[in-house]
Amino acid sequence: MSFSKDLKQELSKLNNLAKKDQVKQELVGYLISSNTTIDNKGNTRYATENEYNINRFSKLLSNMNIDFKIEIEGKTFAIKFNLKETEIVTIKNCEIFIKEDDLQEEQKKALIRGVFLGSGSINNPENKYHLEIVFSNKQNMNVVLQYLAEFGITFKTLKSSKKKSIYIKDGEEIANFLALIGANSSVLKFEDIRVQKEMSGKVNRLVNCKSANLNKTLNASVEQINAIKKLQKNKKFNKLDDNLKEIANLRLENPDMPLSELGKLLSNPVGKSGVNYRLKKLIDLANE
Repeated sequence: MSFSKDLKQELSKLNNLAKKDQVKQELVGYLISSNTTIDNKGNTRYATENEYNINRFSKLLSNMNIDFKIEIEGKTFAIKFNLKETEIVTIKNCEIFIKEDDLQEEQKKALIRGVFLGSGSINNPENKYHLEIVFSNKQNMNVVLQYLAEFGITFKTLKSSKKKSIYIKDGEEIANFLALIGANSSVLKFEDIRVQKEMSGKVNRLVNCKSANLNKTLNASVEQINAIKKLQKNKKFNKLDDNLKEIANLRLENPDMPLSELGKLLSNPVGKSGVNYRLKKLIDLANE
């Protein structure tokens, strides 16, 4: 299974259904998701292709003593029921809104978990970090954003006026969010993938850096050797002083050797800067 399916499966099996206040708020989360619609008679429909979403939602409805029926429409599961008499949410103009109640921390977490299950998605973290939740309207979205901020988790919003969604692309923030909604096993799996990705990234950066340095060294060596050969061809080589002749011969014999090692081979050893000075002098003389 994908990481997303594993996550939804874990959340669908959370054993907190005895806590009626949390069940109610998790149900509210489902109801304010973009996958829930309602008409002016209170007829409500929630649709999803994820069996774990529908399984959890049906448990919440049963727990709240709300009658429902499940229909299968191709690859989609649709759960239908009537919200008119439940007073769980506020209904206006065929839209569902969160009631303005003072919720406890665990109730807010349950609501956030419900809306993520209702219309949330997460990419495979091995590819990229991206978690997104889509809402039915901006009013509910802003309430949930406020709840998330209270828990120290910052989501961004899409600029599009058509899509009411919030998202995170930061690995650490996603891990914090998963912990908030109770997906403890998924947090461990996510963090394991994140550590492996970061280690792999560091190794790649190190290899690239070493390759870049090696290329730089080789390019400099080629320039130095070409300058020495030019001096030899123009019969200027024999006119060089002994220090320049010695470093020139060592470079021809050791084209790949770093400057610091080249300096150790001199009859009177010098450091990297001393070798660099002499080789630059050879290049300048060749260019005259």
